[in-house]
Amino acid sequence: MKQALSLPRQGGILRPALVVFAALSLVTGLAYPFLTTGIAAAVFPHEASGSLIRQGDKVVGSEWIGQSFSAPQYFWGRPSATSPMPYNGANSGGSNLGPRNPALAEAIQARIAALKAADPDNPTPVPVDLITASGSGLDPHISPAAAAYQAARVARARNLPRDQVDALIQANTTKPWLGVLGDPVVNVLKLNLALDKLAPVK
Repeated sequence: MKQALSLPRQGGILRPALVVFAALSLVTGLAYPFLTTGIAAAVFPHEASGSLIRQGDKVVGSEWIGQSFSAPQYFWGRPSATSPMPYNGANSGGSNLGPRNPALAEAIQARIAALKAADPDNPTPVPVDLITASGSGLDPHISPAAAAYQAARVARARNLPRDQVDALIQANTTKPWLGVLGDPVVNVLKLNLALDKLAPVK
């Protein structure tokens, strides 16, 4: 005579599953985030708080989120494709326009025209990072070539010698990590803040 199979009661399966779910929720949802956040705040307090840039007690921006500059006495950053405003940290993303999209060509031509209008006597080709947005739309850096392209315009607008502006660019250029990883970049906000210290806008 065959023995009937004994199936576990529903409560016997549900209780261990709920216990495991609650334990994992506490570990991965509370304990681990609090631990990693605490370690980051202790070891890297500046980075953990958003790499904020302050002037006195006032926060003027972050090292990792660009800002929109359009006045001739400031260096301009990369274009931003975020909406509804440029450099919107809550809506990071690129334009997703393909290289053959007419809208991208029109946008690039408009950016070139704006740069040429701001400095019509500049014969240098416009660096590509001044007319194309980054994938995140938040890039706070430009290349040293993009900064150098704007140096004459900024020097004239501030009544500064060109070599002073060039020296400021050099001082605010971050070299590749370990000398080989990455490209040299210039943080636009830091450069403009240094510029305001050197020659405040009247």
